[in-house]
Amino acid sequence: MMYDIIIVGAGPAGLTAAIYARRASKSVLVLEARAWGGQIINTPDIENYPVVAHISGADFADQLYRQATALGAELKLEKVIGVEELGKVKKVRTNQGEYEAGAVILATGSENRKLGVDREQALTGRGVSYCATCDGNFFRGRDVAVVGGGNTALEDALYLAELASKVYLIHRRDSFRGEEATVELLRKKENVEFVYNATVTALLGEKRLSGVEVTDKLSGEKRTIELKGLFVAVGRIPENESFRALVEIDQAGYAVAGENCHTKVPGVFVAGDNRTKEVRQLVTAAADGAVAATEAVKYLNG
Repeated sequence: MMYDIIIVGAGPAGLTAAIYARRASKSVLVLEARAWGGQIINTPDIENYPVVAHISGADFADQLYRQATALGAELKLEKVIGVEELGKVKKVRTNQGEYEAGAVILATGSENRKLGVDREQALTGRGVSYCATCDGNFFRGRDVAVVGGGNTALEDALYLAELASKVYLIHRRDSFRGEEATVELLRKKENVEFVYNATVTALLGEKRLSGVEVTDKLSGEKRTIELKGLFVAVGRIPENESFRALVEIDQAGYAVAGENCHTKVPGVFVAGDNRTKEVRQLVTAAADGAVAATEAVKYLNG
């Protein structure tokens, strides 16, 4: 069947794109490999989205899904394994069949790189977080730690230092990959402690995180740090592997696209955390979805 727009990914960017495309009276198919809502469904509390003071990630995703389907968007749980550009027509192959559309929006997002420690998934949302700006306020006045050595980890530690009573910055090396200027700012913070040459080897606590075990890579000595929040900032993995033959992918794996969400291929757009951008938040994903759909409609209307 031929659609006006096929959207790959049903996270906040993809579902927002579906809403905007349907409001422009375009036929829309949304393809999702896992679950409607994307990774936001794992977030217990959202408090940084405009107008909505407080909502769970699951409820947010459910309302997005209901809004998109009420407008007439068609959603299918199928994994996209490739997209082929055939001039005015784009062919989308999934693990269950093939579909065609005049325009395609890639909104597959990115996955947080995990530490690989036992019970990490079980404690996610219960003390373990991958987004300091999303969840930092829940740990105001408490002891927390950041794991990582790049700019994201350094900026997270700087942000949390204004909220938490103590911030441990845990890094597996003896120097940071991030900007030295940010490191110097952290050195001046009395409530920030650097933990060099160390890896997190265990998460403590039953129903909620109560601390971490860190192991010194040089001596093998183990140390227990009591804390309430652990912010993991060891990188992200963009979900773009299936599109390497279609669009330009940068060294970090992100699809190259500007604020207008255009790729180098006419009629193919990228929206959300899988594109090159500075800020990856719920609100910017939704904004990308609106922009990508608007641009796709312009493209189709010629």
